[in-house]
Amino acid sequence: MAPPERITVLGAGSWGTTFAKVLADAGNDVVLWARRAEVAAAINETRRNSAYLPDIRLPSTLRATDDAAEAVHGAGAVVLAVPSQTLRENLAGWQPLLPPEATLVSLAKGVELSTLKRMSEVIGEVADVPMAHVAVVSGPNLAKEIAAEQPTATVVACPDHDRAVALQHACSTPYFRPYTNTDLVGIEIAGACKNVIALACGMAAGLGFGHNTMSSLITRGLAETTRLGVALGADPMTFAGLAGLGDLVATAMSPLSRNRTFGERLGRGETMAQAQEAAHGQVSEGVKSCSSIRQLAARHGVEMPITDVVHRVCHEGLAPAPAAAELLGRERKPE
Repeated sequence: MAPPERITVLGAGSWGTTFAKVLADAGNDVVLWARRAEVAAAINETRRNSAYLPDIRLPSTLRATDDAAEAVHGAGAVVLAVPSQTLRENLAGWQPLLPPEATLVSLAKGVELSTLKRMSEVIGEVADVPMAHVAVVSGPNLAKEIAAEQPTATVVACPDHDRAVALQHACSTPYFRPYTNTDLVGIEIAGACKNVIALACGMAAGLGFGHNTMSSLITRGLAETTRLGVALGADPMTFAGLAGLGDLVATAMSPLSRNRTFGERLGRGETMAQAQEAAHGQVSEGVKSCSSIRQLAARHGVEMPITDVVHRVCHEGLAPAPAAAELLGRERKPE
């Protein structure tokens, strides 16, 4: 399967704009859809997305529009770069416009609150396409570093290996190295759960804990993530890869991670409202997904103690310090 000649990215936030830049740098004709006409106009006129990447000049082969129909017309691949909990609503509006054979690519990381479905499942259902037409991009991909062309790797996952390879070629640049995988379940569970573990690491940092604590949370967080993934049919080796451990380390440790910094504010004693205000009104993805992941784990009889306490801190009033004590006070058992 040949790489798509024209690729559309729906969503001009930080990661959507950055991935559009990657695709353009890889030699593709790229159209970036922005919700606001003034954002699209500014990108076309100044080659900047000043709200998210003010210091990054965007390639001339990247064109922006606020017209979704114009954006997706003739696209061989359509990249969905909107938050996980708004994906269904947005995609329902775009569905009639989508080219029938296009590869639909998810950049969102989460589990839908109302249905407990992964993002690829939401896409397959709403767009009414075979799962072989749905792909996911996931890995240690902090947008600002990639936009600055700092080297990284990622995973392109799709049940159709040939389609994954075509997308791999379409987003390969000297600074962005994609690998392929067919384990959609593992890639998506890893991507959703790492946001929750990053919140826990942020809380620990806010409480003043150091690297031993972070390493323990990352390792045990990876263990509970793997348990859930395997229960859902994932390959356990996926969680040792870029979309598993790689993404988890980046998200849990970097000050560029919204989940990490949001958790850190909670650990320092700020309320949810204060942390949200400091994040310019945004709630981190992990705050929403911790509840759906917790429910999904309960449905499948999987124990996820870190996810459980993060949910209770974010939604039930548990303070971070007692949460840490509770995790340390759990029944002792073999690793």
